[in-house]
Amino acid sequence: MASNYDVVIVGGGIGGLSLAAALAGKCTVALVEAEQTLAFHTSSRSARQLIPSYGPAVVQDLTVRTLEMLAERDAQAAEPILTPRGFMLVGDEDTVRAEASGNMHAITHDEAMQLCPALNPDSFTAAGLDNGSFGCNAPLLLEEHRQTAEAAGVDIITGAKVHSAQRLGSGWQLGAGTEGFQSGVVVNAAGAWADELAVISGVEKLGLQPYRRTAAIVNVENPLTPETPMLCAADDTFYFRAEGHQVLISPSETVPSGPEDAKPYPGDVEALINKLNTVTTLGIRSVDRAWTGLRTEAADGIPVVGFDAEAPGFFWLAGQGGYGFQTSSAIAELAAALILGEVSVDSPESRTAEQLAAVRWSIRR
Repeated sequence: MASNYDVVIVGGGIGGLSLAAALAGKCTVALVEAEQTLAFHTSSRSARQLIPSYGPAVVQDLTVRTLEMLAERDAQAAEPILTPRGFMLVGDEDTVRAEASGNMHAITHDEAMQLCPALNPDSFTAAGLDNGSFGCNAPLLLEEHRQTAEAAGVDIITGAKVHSAQRLGSGWQLGAGTEGFQSGVVVNAAGAWADELAVISGVEKLGLQPYRRTAAIVNVENPLTPETPMLCAADDTFYFRAEGHQVLISPSETVPSGPEDAKPYPGDVEALINKLNTVTTLGIRSVDRAWTGLRTEAADGIPVVGFDAEAPGFFWLAGQGGYGFQTSSAIAELAAALILGEVSVDSPESRTAEQLAAVRWSIRR
């Protein structure tokens, strides 16, 4: 016999967990996750940096709101989620100018070298700095969302891959793992598998594309100080930041992939180490660990948030790309308001909803 809920969320990453916490206590909710562990895929492989100057205008607005919400939380908590950590772009004049946006401002070559002495001074000619960027304690944020949701009665079921979903009457019936669910609303927060869930549900897919992004923690001869900004090449060929006495590095690749448990390609990390040992004085000695995550995007790079006009009760919460954590709290606030019917036409949230809805219809082919 199927269990009845107002909302069933499919996907236990940052998107699904943050929405579960936002809906907790306001309606009956179940969250189902295919893996045995929550946040198993992309959400456990985040760069853990919230950058308000990163991404399209709508994403930047959502990032600013997320930072506001997390700052309010930190003001009342013993352990913070946010840690101030700037974000710096380096490259040639034209590329830095083209990529800089929002809260980022130009700084001189000397200022950039003072902020990150590990740079080879001949490796760049221009730089931009976002001082409003923060490091994010992603595991703490994920765990807090889980605790908030479960404390308010949300049922979280892991190891339950959705194998069937259909619209029946005024609601939905899902089969996940060995269990059945009935609900008025199904939230598609399945990440790289979002289009697959749509097909299972008889809903037209959106053409969401997962992209690979590899990272590694490396041991270095010359560690970065905690105050060093996260540094990114303006041409998207690498980024790095301090990770204690180690350094997190990434080739910042955007390689199309199918939905999978992605692994680093042989040679990718080694090639990046050779490059960074040329453009910096880090002196990378060895790799501690490496991983690859999938950043799933719509054709225009904007998150997809809202009800499907052609499938009543089917709610998209997908396509967050590389902006999952930095937009998560604001998107959860918006999504909860849309699901509960609480968005007012006069509120800032409704204007964001209109922007996202307009984009959402434009990407359906």
